[in-house]
Amino acid sequence: MSGTKRENIKQGTKVKVVQKQDQRSGKLTEGVVLDILTNSATHHHGIKVRLESGIVGRVKEILE
Repeated sequence: MSGTKRENIKQGTKVKVVQKQDQRSGKLTEGVVLDILTNSATHHHGIKVRLESGIVGRVKEILE
């Protein structure tokens, strides 16, 4: 499932995100959503979230 729609992402959802410094390489980091930081309903690069580990990134894949 795509991470561009806010309605698809909830607290506790397991996702893969790309961090700002990894955007060029496309390296994905897996984690569980703690906070949703994007206010709009959609974002073409992915909804920005904070993971439980404290990492902030844009959702590229939803795993659950």
